[in-house]
Amino acid sequence: MEKKIYPRSICAEIQKYLFTDDIVVLHGARQVGKTHILYWLRDRLKEQGRTVDYLDLEDSRVRSVLDRGADEFVQYLKEKGLDPQRFSGQEQDRIFVFIDEIQYLNNPSSFLKLMADHHRSVKLIVSGSSSFDIKSKFQDSLVGRMVDFEIYNLSFREYLMFREVNLDPDTARTPKTIDDLRGHFRQFVIYGGYPKIVLTEEIEKKERYIQQIIDTYVRKDIRDLAKVRDIQKFNTLLEALAPQSGQLLNITELANTCDLAKQTVDEYLTILEATYVIRRVRPYHKNIRSELSKTPKVFFYDSGLMQMLWLKRLPQEVLGGVFETAVFAELIKRYGPRDLFFWRTQRKQEIDFILKRPDAVTPYEVKLKFEQWNRSSVRYFCERYGIEKSYCIGLDGDAAPDEHIHPWEIHDK
Repeated sequence: MEKKIYPRSICAEIQKYLFTDDIVVLHGARQVGKTHILYWLRDRLKEQGRTVDYLDLEDSRVRSVLDRGADEFVQYLKEKGLDPQRFSGQEQDRIFVFIDEIQYLNNPSSFLKLMADHHRSVKLIVSGSSSFDIKSKFQDSLVGRMVDFEIYNLSFREYLMFREVNLDPDTARTPKTIDDLRGHFRQFVIYGGYPKIVLTEEIEKKERYIQQIIDTYVRKDIRDLAKVRDIQKFNTLLEALAPQSGQLLNITELANTCDLAKQTVDEYLTILEATYVIRRVRPYHKNIRSELSKTPKVFFYDSGLMQMLWLKRLPQEVLGGVFETAVFAELIKRYGPRDLFFWRTQRKQEIDFILKRPDAVTPYEVKLKFEQWNRSSVRYFCERYGIEKSYCIGLDGDAAPDEHIHPWEIHDK
């Protein structure tokens, strides 16, 4: 039986670029669903009667064809009955070729540039497993020729769709519906948002699959990709970081814990960030030089993976720091990583997240229970920066209108 392919939220945005001259590039961590997004887009084009081909570069035979260059690839298409010369290259009159795992090519940048410049009748939609690998092989020559999309694991709204939960967060008003959504969000926090984990029922299997992601993709792939010199110390760093998700990043302490030079710790953090395991969140300041000189916080992108590294199991209850990590991930998926900050003064006044948008700056505090919210830091921040609206994102308790929101309501604020 063929697996059902669910449309991810980002598909609507990607579809806007299917008929432009841009090469469409999807990049993100392994196992977050990039391949299935390619499948979904491919199937929509087929339904429209477009000419479509799909290539997986994990197949060394296909990879060798593309490694020999653009002309060899065009000849390969001709031999498959897909002669690019039959198409005008104007908007919809093209061959749409999906290429999975583009980073496996020896020189993907050169291949893509030649295709974009000389074979406009072939529209390329490609995926790569990490920005680190793509950036190490992609050159500036592709600027202006491609549009890229970061793919994350599932958002909570996507989780509900994958689980086929018949609840609409946009219309949830009754205590029963809100309580049902609250229960689902707890599961989402505990198990994380990797599609395979979301679709697996048994907890034991969820744990085994997350551990497999850690062992195969996080440890082995990143180790090989970045040529990590000391595997054991790299693994120790990963495990030391997990319980610190949501906390200030102390490079000196990490270096001492892992017996690594501070420069090496910083290099490993950069690798983990580029491969979508963690994200460093900078403090909010109006003076950017001041902002860049301050200590960042560190967050994991996936709360399930974070807990397996930390606790070696998936707990039954939602922990405060893990809830904050899940909220961080929801904000990133909704708004992107570049607009998200935190705020902290030397007197240790602190706000968990500051969302900086072109039209507004919005502070968010995160508490498991709404009644835990102490408004003093937010009040001070709003007075200092002239901010009108602030919110507490919480899960339990009675939500007061206009100041308390549930995590699934971030979408609207």
